[in-house]
Formats: sequence, structure tokens, C-alpha cells
Amino acid sequence: MADSRFVSPYELAVGLRYTRTRKGSGRNAFISFIALISMAGIALGVAALIVVLSVMNGFQQELRSRILSVASHIEVRGMPALREWESVAKAALADPRVKAAAPYVSGQAMLSANGANRGVIVRGIDPAREDTVADIGAHMRGGSLADLKPGGFGIVLGAEVARALGVTVGDTVVAITPQGTVTPAGTLPRLRSFRVVGVFEIGMYEFDSGLALIDLEDAQKLYRIDGVSGVRLKLDDLFAAPAVTRALARTMTVDAELRDWTQSHANFFRAVAIEKRVMFIILTLIVAVAAFNVVSAQVMLVTDKQADIAILRTLGASSPSIMAIFVIQGALIGIIGTLIGVAGGVLLALNVETVVPWIERTFGVAFLDRSIYYISDLPSDLQRGDVTTVAAIALVLALVATLYPSWRAARVNPAAALRYE
Repeated sequence: MADSRFVSPYELAVGLRYTRTRKGSGRNAFISFIALISMAGIALGVAALIVVLSVMNGFQQELRSRILSVASHIEVRGMPALREWESVAKAALADPRVKAAAPYVSGQAMLSANGANRGVIVRGIDPAREDTVADIGAHMRGGSLADLKPGGFGIVLGAEVARALGVTVGDTVVAITPQGTVTPAGTLPRLRSFRVVGVFEIGMYEFDSGLALIDLEDAQKLYRIDGVSGVRLKLDDLFAAPAVTRALARTMTVDAELRDWTQSHANFFRAVAIEKRVMFIILTLIVAVAAFNVVSAQVMLVTDKQADIAILRTLGASSPSIMAIFVIQGALIGIIGTLIGVAGGVLLALNVETVVPWIERTFGVAFLDRSIYYISDLPSDLQRGDVTTVAAIALVLALVATLYPSWRAARVNPAAALRYE
């Protein structure tokens, strides 16, 4: 048997033969059982890792999509107010990467109706321009942003706010602002009645329970602000926001603060990225444990096959050939386990949005609380790079696990092995 850098057909045949169990051999059956358990462990770990990474990708994508349906890619904030916002918007739109700009006024208020109170962020908007920088109009459950008219003092509420106050379209709510009115009797809170002209539901609890929209001019009157709080910008590529922010900061001539969405909501995306990284490490350790179970199966197989190894050596097999035989036998466990795990993980990741609701209905459980996780449905975004990385790691770990037992097999002394045969 000639030495070669490549696996010979003979080595491949012997390695594959050792993966089969001989009938009536209890010891061989036990070794094969451990090998099957190792294979199942690798498959389960690979499948779990693929599904978890896909869900984390989907969660990140869904979170980003819902945040940016309300928030903007970039905000130019006045300090404290932006009086020449038209020139700021014009300067920003001069950058070809900026698609649209819209002014806004932002303030806090307490809304009161039917004996209930709710603290919200009130955002004054220009309905026509707002549709160019956000997608709130696509999430209206009742009414329309176009119903916000200057001087009409209409208000559009998030679905959770409307539910908490017990109001629907056409009802009236009272807004109480922190800016008080000074009177001879003291400082009194500023009150203003608004008619509910619309209700939106983004599907993200933070916005649905804490945001109200009014007309821009009404907001300026309510908060007595000269100008606007800032300008919201939408880009053709949301991932270019940091670069565009830096470019605009260099050319901006007014006293303003620029913040992009990666800064305004950094905690959300940083938390998701950290969770994804930690889950990857934890589940990779599970794959590693399953892969290194191959060591025990291989060590027992080498011990059981010492006589066969001795005979092969006396027939001229070299130490590298013996090592290759057992590497093939162990690597086959890793390959089959990885393939099964990849197939199962991809199948489950592609159907997780169907499987999870079925489990929730069957067992009466809810995996996601909207008030904690911001979304109620489990999303999934299967990425080819994740599947390739997981499969490669599993194969490498399985291959590494075969090296020590195979090295031991190559060092078997033929005379000592055949002495008691």
C-alpha cells in the first residue's frame, strides 16, 4: 500500500467498511451506537445554530424596519430650535444620497380622556412631507395623516395610546403640556383639546404606546416654538447614514446636531448583535461537545480493531494509511451529521413563522411579549453566509476530533497486537 498525500481507494473502502456494524457483534454495535449519538448531536447542534442565527437576523431586520417606519435615517436637530429649516433641508437635498426632507416639532404631553391619562411624545409634522421620510401612513388603522390640517387641532394616536384612553376616530382628547402659563394665581398647565382624526399601528410597542402626531403649525402654537425642532432626512441607502451624517456635518452652516439612526437607536441594535454573538458561541460549544463525542467512539473502535490494524500493517500498510482509514471513518460521522443538521436547520428556518404559531396554539404559550420584545411574531432571515460558517465549523471540529484516535491507531505495534490473538 503506497504512501500518498491523497486518500487511496483502498483506504477509503476500509474506512467506509468500519462505519458498518457486523451482525451479532455486541461490542461493535455499542461503538456504532455511540457514533450514531455523536452524529445526532452534531446534527441537532448545527440545526439549532442555523435556526437561532436566522431568527436573530430576522429580529434585527424586523426591528430596524419597524423603527425606521417611524424614525428617520438622519435627524438635524436645532439647538434649541431650527429657524431656517428650509435652507437646511435644501442643503441636505443637495447631497444625491438624500432622497427627502421633512420638518418636525417634538415635545412631551399628557393626554387625558375618559378619566384615563397617558404620557406621550407629541410630534408636529407636515403630512405631505412626512410621507416622504416615514411609512406611518401605510400603517393607519383608521383615518389618514392628510386629515391633519393647520388650525384644525387634529391628532393621530398610536393604537396602544388610543386603547388606553378608550378613544376612537372622532373622539376628543385633552393635551396637557409641561410648559405652563403664568397667571396672577400662579403657573397653570397649558391645556388644549384635540380631535382624534386617525389611529396608527406600527407593530412596535414603543411607538404604538407613546407617540401622537399633530399638524406642524398646531405644534408650533402648542409649544410656542419659533421655527421647528429639526429636519428629518431619508436616504437612498439606510446603511450609508453614518457617512452621510459626517459629510453633512462638514457642510452645515447652522448650529445644529446631526444624529443618524444607528446612534439614536444604538442600544437596540447593539443588544441584538451581542445576543447573536453570545448565542453563536453557546451553540457552537454544543456542536463542539457533540463533535468530540466522536473521540470516545473512535478510541473504542481503535481498541477493538487492533488485530485488524496489525494485519494491515503486516501486509504493508504504512502509518499514514492507517491514520487515513480512521480519519475517514470519523470524518464520515461529522459529514453526515452536518448534512442532516444543515438540511433540518434550513428547513426549519424557512418555516419558523409557521411552526412557532402552531406550537403556541397547540401548547397555549406565547414566546414573545410585545411589551418586552417590541414585536409579537418570530421572524426569520436565513443567510447563506451563516449556513456556510456553521457547516464549516462543524466539519472542522469533527475532523479535529478524529486526529488523536487516528494517531493512536497509526502507532499500534503489530507484534503486541497479535500476541494474544
